[in-house]
Amino acid sequence: MESKGIATVVIGSALDILQRAGTPRIVFNDLPLGNPVGIPFDRAMQNQTLAAALELLYQAQSPGAIQTLPHRWSASDDWRANFMAITPSNRAALLALGDENRRQRQLNRAQGLFRP
Repeated sequence: MESKGIATVVIGSALDILQRAGTPRIVFNDLPLGNPVGIPFDRAMQNQTLAAALELLYQAQSPGAIQTLPHRWSASDDWRANFMAITPSNRAALLALGDENRRQRQLNRAQGLFRP
């Protein structure tokens, strides 16, 4: 899109991946994957992130700009040690959640509710 004159901004929480992909403009929130715009239901944080993305789109003179936002997931960084961790104590529960997710997706497909 950039080559056609359409400027783009990606809001993300995996800076290394975004950089490696050659993303033209990045608004980076150092938050858990799946939550790049902010904490769920924290509208103030989400609005700040969207405003930063629009501002970067407007202000950046050329591709390669990165804006790191100061948002934090919690007062401590303890979440990092356990984020997406599979341990003997949670393995069975995670397997059950995965099975349920796959079952629900099959039901959705059968009802015509799927992404092409």
